[in-house]
Amino acid sequence: MFTESAKNTGRIEVICGSMFSGKTEELIRRMRRAVFANLKTAIFKPAIDVRYSDCDVVSHDAKALRSTPVKTASEILEKAGDATVIGIDEAQFFDSGIVDVVQALADRGVRVIIAGLDMDYLGKPFGPMPALMAVAEDVLKVHAICVRCGDLAQYSHRLSKSDKLVELGEKDIYEPICRACYNRLKAEGKL
Repeated sequence: MFTESAKNTGRIEVICGSMFSGKTEELIRRMRRAVFANLKTAIFKPAIDVRYSDCDVVSHDAKALRSTPVKTASEILEKAGDATVIGIDEAQFFDSGIVDVVQALADRGVRVIIAGLDMDYLGKPFGPMPALMAVAEDVLKVHAICVRCGDLAQYSHRLSKSDKLVELGEKDIYEPICRACYNRLKAEGKL
């Protein structure tokens, strides 16, 4: 795993997993360490993510950091300023242009920390996340606990009947489940 150092070497770090796995919590932890080290930081999130706050990145356990909401990935480049550590939450909601943005930032010496869902509610790779993982120096996959059996969960099971790819929600709409429970629900026609 990456450890902070005085070197201003650009790199890309991805934190991925299902809902309720601690992705945003880990992003916040890493960003707070950068602030503690007196590094210039900036954190961004997609403007569509207003579940907990319009402007803050907030974890499910209510940890929060002030962020800048952006509508497009290219806005991150425009608003990054002289930050040497940049956090990006909910990266799955950005278009594929996010990959070029984070590579441009890393190429100019910025440490970029990205958090996002690796799979959508159908269990398929979500948006630009596979490409971000491919170009990253470090990828951490975190897991929630399956609410049905207690095993490690990697799926974000949608409880609502919506078939929209993006449906913002928390425990009222999603639950983390493991592979065995996912496959059982799929076999029962409940997915």
